[in-house]
Amino acid sequence: MSVDRTERGPSPRSSLRAAAGRAFGAIPPPALVMLGIVSVQVGSALAKHLFGAVGSFGTVALRLFFAAAVLAVWWRPSLRLSRRTWTVVVGYGVTLGLMNLCFYLSLARIPLGIAVTIEFLGPLGVALAGSRRWLDAFWALLAAGGVVLLMEGGGELDLVGVLFALGAGVCWGLYILVGAALGRHTTEGNGLALGMAVAALVAVPFGVAESGTALVEPWVLAAGLGVALLSSVIPYSLDLEALRRMPPRVFGILMSLEPAMAALIGLVVLHESLRWSQWLAVLCVVAASAGAARGSRPDD
Repeated sequence: MSVDRTERGPSPRSSLRAAAGRAFGAIPPPALVMLGIVSVQVGSALAKHLFGAVGSFGTVALRLFFAAAVLAVWWRPSLRLSRRTWTVVVGYGVTLGLMNLCFYLSLARIPLGIAVTIEFLGPLGVALAGSRRWLDAFWALLAAGGVVLLMEGGGELDLVGVLFALGAGVCWGLYILVGAALGRHTTEGNGLALGMAVAALVAVPFGVAESGTALVEPWVLAAGLGVALLSSVIPYSLDLEALRRMPPRVFGILMSLEPAMAALIGLVVLHESLRWSQWLAVLCVVAASAGAARGSRPDD
């Protein structure tokens, strides 16, 4: 009886994961968070350039379709899940899909910095929910003051765009809660890959109905892949690695810089200038988010 003693080496995918892990490991966690913030906002700016060709629905469809495809190839998630786990995965995916649809609909109507600032009220609300500390009440008032400043001279802002941004914020708050449940029920990136596939199933029919064959233009597909990588695959991967190496409280403080980064990238890339009162509003929301994250329990 012959025995094949040939040792199988690591698969190309596992070697690639190991190389990516080593590369991430050489970058300090705060830098990973900042890179993720820059990536997602540059992706949003690139997405806005696609609106003229395929509309907001078409852009969301491309982003989520390619993100789901990349994550599925990378993780190859198993479909053998319990009914309860599938419920969490579907809830996560539907929330993610609706969040992206609302955000891109707002982005088509109002500047990037303002859209992200309003959307950021969702995770801020989650951070402040149930708190009984007087200081957290101050952060809530500061954020409310920021919204008042943001809406000053509101005739210049599209009200429908503001409402869509608020809807995206509500979905973002739910996304945080459902995402925590997803982390408890799935391992590695399997839940993320399956959830992204569900989100794509939610968004793609809207994109096809709005844009039709324009979605398969070669340059549109290339731009959609770029949006997916910049807005989903890269930042989610960077955030996941950063959270493995730093406390969630510190992560939350760094993430509070996202509205300011969105306003800055909107100015540089899209030439969307904000009034001084709107810049002050962005800073109020950033300060409120950082303060709420800093005051969270160390074990959160």
